[in-house]
Amino acid sequence: MASSPSVFLLNVTGQIESAEFPEFDELYCKYCFFYGHDWAPTSGIEEGISQITSKNQSAQQTLVWNFPIEITFKSTNPFGWPQIVLSVYGPDVFGNDVVRGYGAVHLPFTPGRHKKTIPMFVPESSSKLQKFTSWFMGRRPEFTDPKVVAQGEGREVTRVRSQGFLTVAFNVVTKDLNKLGYNNISPASQTSAIVPKP
Repeated sequence: MASSPSVFLLNVTGQIESAEFPEFDELYCKYCFFYGHDWAPTSGIEEGISQITSKNQSAQQTLVWNFPIEITFKSTNPFGWPQIVLSVYGPDVFGNDVVRGYGAVHLPFTPGRHKKTIPMFVPESSSKLQKFTSWFMGRRPEFTDPKVVAQGEGREVTRVRSQGFLTVAFNVVTKDLNKLGYNNISPASQTSAIVPKP
C-alpha cells in the first residue's frame, strides 16, 4: 500500500519570450525566483541571464529572447507561492549598463499553458539634482536586490515609473495537490486560486 504524500510538487517550464521597450534597444534580461519558507527547489535553475537582443527593423520593434526557464519546487503549504522576478538591462548613451525595467508575477496556479504580459517599472530619483547627477555619472537608481520587487515591505517609499512590457510563457504541472487537500480552481475569467477542500 502506497504511503500518502507529505509534499506537493510544482513543475514549471517555459520561456521569457519577448519585450516591448519602445525607447531602448540591445537589452538583456535576468530572472530569479522568490518563494516562501515552506518552498524548496528540487531541480532546475533558480536564476539566469539571457543573451542580448536587438529590435528587428522590418517588424514591430519587439525584442525577442525566447530564453528558456525550468524549475521544480516542493512544498507542504501554498503560502508563499513562487514568483518569477525579472530585471531588464541595457546600455545608456555612455555605454553603461543600466536597469530598464523590473517586474514580477506569481507562477500560474493551475496546470496547463499560460502566457503572462508583465508591466515593467524603473526606480526614479527623488529630486531633479539627483536625476541629473545619476544620468551624468551613469549610476541610475536601481535595487541592490531585485527580489524586493516581489515583496511589499518598504515599497511604499519607493518612487517608480512605468516603462515597457515583458511576455513570459509558462507550462505548469502539479503533483499531489489534491492528495494534500487542495483543489486547483480555474474560473472562466482565466484567474485561478487554490482553496482548501471542505
